[in-house]
Amino acid sequence: MQTASNMTLIQELNEFCRNTMIDHLGIEFTEAGEDFLKARMPVDRRTIQPMGILHGGAGLALAETVGSAGSYAMVDKKRYNVVGMQMNANHVGTISEGYVYAHASLLHKGTRTHVWDILITAEDGRKISVCRLTNMLVEKS
Repeated sequence: MQTASNMTLIQELNEFCRNTMIDHLGIEFTEAGEDFLKARMPVDRRTIQPMGILHGGAGLALAETVGSAGSYAMVDKKRYNVVGMQMNANHVGTISEGYVYAHASLLHKGTRTHVWDILITAEDGRKISVCRLTNMLVEKS
């Protein structure tokens, strides 16, 4: 169940990402919880490769976006920046239209690193990509 504070976080994240690559790709955050974040992205002319299927790089952009935003939501924004440190993915399915959905689940919440598992699925639940992201929390100077 979405709480009012989770809905506010979703609105803040969507607004924070306006006029960026995230906005250009049509990525939008949809749901948040204590240790997860969800987003979706259209599969359209902006996100497909010449063969007409979702570009792996667009899928990685979605995965890194949702995992990084999950970490961003947890840190003291006046004190830390969140930067992706390592990302890997296995593309296990294809999709040529509709939306893909990313569900980022927090695996590790350290004082300097966060590790996220991100599952990207099609609207019908088929797995498209399985990803892992490690974020570094960098103290602002």
